[in-house]
Amino acid sequence: MKELLKETGGYAIIDGGLATELERHGADLNDPLWSAKCLLTSPHLIHTVHLDYLEAGADIISSASYQATIQGFEAKGYSIEKSESLLRKSVEIACEARNTYYDKCKDDNNKILKKRPILVAASVGSYGAFLADGSEYSGIYGDLITLETLKDFHRRRVQVLAESGADIIAFETIPNKLEAQAFAELLDEGVVKIPGWFSFNSKDGVNVVSGDSIKECISIAETCEKVVAVGINCTPPRFIEGLVLEIAKVTSKPILVYPNSGERYDPERKEWVENTGVGNEDFVSYVEKWMDAGVSLLGGCCRTTPTTIRAIHKRLVSRRSLFSSSSSSSSHH
Repeated sequence: MKELLKETGGYAIIDGGLATELERHGADLNDPLWSAKCLLTSPHLIHTVHLDYLEAGADIISSASYQATIQGFEAKGYSIEKSESLLRKSVEIACEARNTYYDKCKDDNNKILKKRPILVAASVGSYGAFLADGSEYSGIYGDLITLETLKDFHRRRVQVLAESGADIIAFETIPNKLEAQAFAELLDEGVVKIPGWFSFNSKDGVNVVSGDSIKECISIAETCEKVVAVGINCTPPRFIEGLVLEIAKVTSKPILVYPNSGERYDPERKEWVENTGVGNEDFVSYVEKWMDAGVSLLGGCCRTTPTTIRAIHKRLVSRRSLFSSSSSSSSHH
């Protein structure tokens, strides 16, 4: 991660929302597997969306595995072998999109971006995302769920994703401290050979969604050597700056944010409540503030699009050129 940030002038761009883009391209995601359903029905659409984000300026693309779990596929009647191959496929599609992008760079000199380092992140959703009942937005799992339950639930999936060619594992939308602890212990066990990032979500701008303290959650990540960046995702833009200022007090790792558009998701109706969010212009107007607060990796989550990412890229280009002109020229040799 430090290498990537060195090459990108101190700031890197994460991609935006996947599910809403897949729907825009015609996918039907009304399913507990959500965007992971496309791994079965329309992998070419996932490839298209990844490529759209790379062409918009993303330096990091996340695999369509957020809702993909071995247990979820098994509930649909797939064998363990098939389930594991679908997990691998999610990362392979992202890697293929990166190759397609590189090939396009050779042919086309008008790209906004030339060939550059691109990381593929294997996305891991929380236990709540597998439940598909909205509990990743509450973080309340009940007393039956222990640290060991969570480790057992995630272990094989994390291992398969880590061995499938990804550069990093994105532990996303982590709703509580217990699950962060489970992920940290899995990384420390040594079954995973690639680094990870931890990203939490908040609905009040003070704590993570379960009510656990953001500082305590970040501290768990801070003590885990395998974690190379920490931050916030799937949280309304207006809360980001305050959270980042808190996070910066307890971490020395790069801070990442990829907020949602600020719209509210209704888990009962399984749809987004329109008009509760901010438009692209407003979303992007926050970007400077976030960078000033200490963010070095930024992108979007639910309901953000390649247009959002392209706009962030525009903002970053000016920021990066300031960064490189002020840093010593010796680093360019």
